[in-house]
Amino acid sequence: MDFQFNFAVDENENSEADAHFLLLCSPKDKQEPREKSRETANPAADSSPRLAAAKHRDETASKKNLYVKAAKEHSIPEDLNQVLENKVMETVLDLFHVKLSVVEMTCSDDADSEGIISKSVSSHSDLIPGVYEGGLKIWECTFDLMDYFSEAEIEFTNKTVLDLGCGAGLLGIAALRGEAARVHFQDYNSTVIDEITLPNVVANCTREGRRMSSGKDRKASKPPSKRPRKAEGSPDVLNRCRFFSGEWSQVSQLLLNSNKPCSKYDIILTSETIYNPDYYSALHDTLAQLLDRNGRVYLASKVHYFGVGGGVYLFEKFIEEKNVFRTRMVKTIDQGLQRCIMEIVFKN
Repeated sequence: MDFQFNFAVDENENSEADAHFLLLCSPKDKQEPREKSRETANPAADSSPRLAAAKHRDETASKKNLYVKAAKEHSIPEDLNQVLENKVMETVLDLFHVKLSVVEMTCSDDADSEGIISKSVSSHSDLIPGVYEGGLKIWECTFDLMDYFSEAEIEFTNKTVLDLGCGAGLLGIAALRGEAARVHFQDYNSTVIDEITLPNVVANCTREGRRMSSGKDRKASKPPSKRPRKAEGSPDVLNRCRFFSGEWSQVSQLLLNSNKPCSKYDIILTSETIYNPDYYSALHDTLAQLLDRNGRVYLASKVHYFGVGGGVYLFEKFIEEKNVFRTRMVKTIDQGLQRCIMEIVFKN
C-alpha cells in the first residue's frame, strides 16, 4: 500500500548550493556565538593526547553516572502525514532535511517534552551536557563522511547499519539509499528523533527521491522540486528502520535485551560524537557491544574541539589504551578546520 503525504519545501532558498553553504559553515558562522559548541582550535593549545587521556580517564570515573538517559524505541506512525505535519524541508546534496528555524517556531511543548528546543534557543547553546547533545544541527563532518562513502565506494548493500548519534540521520539515509538491509538510528534526545530524524527519513524515502547519487554526479545532480507537492511513501524502506533515543549504554542494553533483539551491525556510522572525553568510555563500550566481529566503524571528527576538550587524536589514544580495536585514519581534510575520518575494527 502506498501512503500519501504532503510537505512543503522552502521556496525562499535561492539554490541548493546556498543551502549547502549554510550547512557547511560552522555554527559560529551561521548564528550568534554559542557559549558551548563543538568548535575547534589548535590541538597544540592542549596537553598531549597521552596526558589528556589519563586526566579524563580519572575524571570520567566520577562522572560516569552523571548523564544516564533512559533508552526508548520510537514507533513509526501508520499515518505518515503526521510525521511531516508542519514541516518545511530544505535540500542539500540531493537530500531533504527539516528546516530547523521552522521547528523552533512551531514545535509545541508536547512535541518537545525534553524542552531542548527552548533551552537551546534561550541559552544560545548548541550543547548542554546531559540535556541537549547537538542533534538539532547538521555538523560539517557529516558531509565529509558522505563524500568518503563515494570516494571509497563503501558498500551498503544487504548490510546492517547503525547511525550512532544520528541527529538529522543523513548518514543512515545514505545507507538506506545504498540498499542496506537494515538501518537503525540513535540520538541522545527523543525530540531530535521525532522532530528531525524520522521526518527526514520519511521525506527521503519517496519514489521521487529514491535514487542514490554519489561522487561528482551527486553534486551536479538536479535539485528536487522546491514546490509544495504530494509524494508517494515507500513503507518497505521504513520497515527496514528502527529509531532509538537515550544514552549509548542504555540503548545498547535495550537492543541486546529487548523482546526484539537484533544481530550486531556490519557498519556503524558516527559523526562529531567524540567532542566530550567524558563520553569516551560509553562510546567505546557501545561500539564493542554492538559491532559485528568483522564489522567496521566509520567515525568523522574534527581534530580538536575547543571548550569541551575532545578530538580525534585523544579518542585514538583512548582506543589504543583499551586494546580492543585498531584504528586507521583513512582521510584527512585540511580545508578550514582540520577534520579526519577514522576506520575502527576489532583486533584479531
